[in-house]
Amino acid sequence: METLTATEPEANSATKQLSLKFRHASALTKLMDERQDLRGVHVFADFVDDSVRWSA
Repeated sequence: METLTATEPEANSATKQLSLKFRHASALTKLMDERQDLRGVHVFADFVDDSVRWSA
């Protein structure tokens, strides 16, 4: 049976995607801290902000 491993370009792409997700979540949390008036405007933004706060 073959063992499946990610090739280097695929691993690089996955690492870049993960980094982008973390940067996005961080920027969203910072924005939500600075602009309380945005809370409730977009449900998913609220969800991500709350998730980041609970995981800290």
